[in-house]
Amino acid sequence: MHFVTLAIVAGSAFFWFGYEGDFAINVLQAAAVLALAFYACSVWSYRRNSPADPFLLPIVGMLSVLSFIFLLRLNPDLAFRQFTWILLGLAGMLAVSLYNYEKLLNYKYMYIITGLIFLILTVIAGLEVGGARNWLELGFFRFQPAEMVKLLMVLFLASYLDENRELLKEGEQYGRFNIPAPQALIPLLLVIGLALIMLVLQRDLGTALIFFLTFLIMFYLASGRGDYIALGILLFSAGSVTSYFMFGHVQVRIAAWLHPWAYFEGSGYQIAQSLFALGSGGLCGSGLGLGRPDLIPAVETDFIFSAVGEEMGFLGSAGIVILYLILLYRGFKIALETSNGAGQLLAAGISCLLSVQALVIVGGVTRLLPLTGIVLPFMGYGGSSLIINYVLVGLLASISRRKKW
Repeated sequence: MHFVTLAIVAGSAFFWFGYEGDFAINVLQAAAVLALAFYACSVWSYRRNSPADPFLLPIVGMLSVLSFIFLLRLNPDLAFRQFTWILLGLAGMLAVSLYNYEKLLNYKYMYIITGLIFLILTVIAGLEVGGARNWLELGFFRFQPAEMVKLLMVLFLASYLDENRELLKEGEQYGRFNIPAPQALIPLLLVIGLALIMLVLQRDLGTALIFFLTFLIMFYLASGRGDYIALGILLFSAGSVTSYFMFGHVQVRIAAWLHPWAYFEGSGYQIAQSLFALGSGGLCGSGLGLGRPDLIPAVETDFIFSAVGEEMGFLGSAGIVILYLILLYRGFKIALETSNGAGQLLAAGISCLLSVQALVIVGGVTRLLPLTGIVLPFMGYGGSSLIINYVLVGLLASISRRKKW
């Protein structure tokens, strides 16, 4: 936690010397609250008789603090909103980490039914933002149901796949083909297929991609069957081609991905500016506050990694990627050291969910992959995503308590 505290102090010092008046004082007050909040969580949760993995809180703390600092640089109003989401996320993570996760796995059907209801409501009454209908508005409160469904889905899959592990692994012989037992496979494919259809109808293809890849990885971990991965890749390829011809905004994004310079004045402008920012950052970056990330549309949400790359350079960007890799490693280490089968799948599923999301975003802003419109975990602005991601890490911490570190 000392690194998190150092990052908070360094960031607040920058704004103390760079700005005057009430704004600088507000930044210092927010920094003090964040430092105390992370330290209190560390003392309360990670120094008990059965402490959690000691790497989880510092990793998400560093990512969240960097998010707060860069949002202060880009959009102070959003930064102070993110400050509130961080505190709420910390509270949710602490509460979940102290709870016995095994009790949560007893309600798998309630989770998937609730998730499908959320997705159906979004299709019927959702708000369209950026070409996708993936927001619900309840009075003054607006949120993305798909973020909640990520949590519900991984809980359902961990419990269901563990319960039916043998049926999915051994299967039944039909001629030359070994097919998983229909009583285990068909209900699973129905609920996952319905969830993906709802996401496609919302035109939220980025979230659909993350759902599908997480499901495929967890399905493989439960069954150990490589042929399922091959079949899944074929289905994914067919679905991608179909989506390309079904949705005009997907065609626009693919064209901008392949030829950003040809569409610089239109759909390619965002990715082109992202590449300019990353290129101008060089090895060490232009320095905090010295770049022009404000030229990138939606830099606070989809492209915050580009802002980091410009002002902290390749070294800073690599540091961010390494933090996500460490989080993936610690998640799989927790899974391997857990005796509970459902806990193993849950820890691996959470690790894959967060890592796949980070991979898709980093790949999008560096033009390795087409843009998807989702946010970088713990860094991009967004309350729904941030709180759910903290809860997911809280589940990892709860699973890790089975072993004394």
